[in-house]
Amino acid sequence: MSYFTDDFSEFFKELAPNNNTEWFHANKPRYEKSVKEPFEAFVEKIIEEISKLDPEYQITPKECIFRLHRDVRFSKDKSSYKLFSSVVISPKGRKDKSIPGLYLKLSPEDMWIMGGCYDPSTAQLQKIRTAISRDPKAFRALIEQPDFKEKFGELKGEVNKRIPKEFQKVFKTEPLIANKQFYYGTRLPPETITNNNLVSLVMDHWNSMQPVSDFLTEAIT
Repeated sequence: MSYFTDDFSEFFKELAPNNNTEWFHANKPRYEKSVKEPFEAFVEKIIEEISKLDPEYQITPKECIFRLHRDVRFSKDKSSYKLFSSVVISPKGRKDKSIPGLYLKLSPEDMWIMGGCYDPSTAQLQKIRTAISRDPKAFRALIEQPDFKEKFGELKGEVNKRIPKEFQKVFKTEPLIANKQFYYGTRLPPETITNNNLVSLVMDHWNSMQPVSDFLTEAIT
């Protein structure tokens, strides 16, 4: 089943040079039909599939989907709307983005499937590093799994130039302990969005990331 038509991407392509409330309101029925409604239905299906495997995922699409309106208060770019649809699906949705979940971004240029801890707090970062230091080989085995590497490549994130003394010995064998972010993702071509097997594709990626996501979740919680 395809949740999206070609007009999903076409809407954003036309919004780009007309990024203002006047154009958007004139095209709002089209937005509702081609973007908002199918995206909500798609997210609802993904939540349904994930909840079959993890009962912690008792959440609604509304609690997960990011708003289309941009916050322009502190931005030089005063355009009114984002040019993509995005969602973070986790047990707490948008309320707590530090919990490893599933981040999806759909745009005319590409589709992103991502997971991990993008913005852990200082306390959470300490917990993740402690978990890695307890068994760095086990952590390395998770991120070296063939299925994970095939889909996501390597674990990414900004790196601290200095790390606490208690982790410096482990750093020599597992340099990722210096990370202050732990995330992973893959960029797919835009035609993926209209794929009849989109839900299966997303769930395949979710299953591949789960061992690493579970490690991070257990560490911070």
